[in-house]
Amino acid sequence: MCNLYSLTKGQQAIREIFRVVHDRTGNLPSLPGIFPDGMAPVIRTAPDGARELTMMRWGFPPPPALGTRPVTNVRNTKSSYWRAWLKPEYRCLVPATSFCEWTDTQPKVTHWFALSPERPLFAFAGIWRPWTGLRKGEEGEHQLYSFLTTEANDTVRPIHAKAMPVILTDEAACAAWLTAPVEEALALQRPLPSDALEIVARGERKDEAI
Repeated sequence: MCNLYSLTKGQQAIREIFRVVHDRTGNLPSLPGIFPDGMAPVIRTAPDGARELTMMRWGFPPPPALGTRPVTNVRNTKSSYWRAWLKPEYRCLVPATSFCEWTDTQPKVTHWFALSPERPLFAFAGIWRPWTGLRKGEEGEHQLYSFLTTEANDTVRPIHAKAMPVILTDEAACAAWLTAPVEEALALQRPLPSDALEIVARGERKDEAI
């Protein structure tokens, strides 16, 4: 599963590609290595119906009796625990330029996947929720996000056979994920075509390329 990704395009590009109207992120730096429990930008539908770019923390609280480790990837969308957060008002887009998978064999080696070496923007199909508790030493109210995974395609499978993120690459898919009825939106939980992804870096814990 994906527990590391990057976002190295600037705010203006994010606003333009994803048709963001409200940007609440302040001065957003390049993020070549986004890890679980870190803060990163997501796009959701604001109360006025426009798209809003805002910062959230990566990782949902786990289902009861499954420990305390934040859940960064969601695959079993039939589970009652996740169904409540699949309503349109809790769906979001998680902008990214590449994502990392480690090899299943030892020693593990990082492989970075992108749409092309230029690292164009895409979005993970995400969900978000409000939550109150302790995260990263901060007690209080938090906004948390996670994103969906699906079976690995032929490009990702040789590196990580179990899963890959659900990736959205065009406006129609992004709009459907944010606004469509649940079953229509979940039709997007499928692998990206294998020829749409390539390995753009190996062995690094950050994807510094811009």
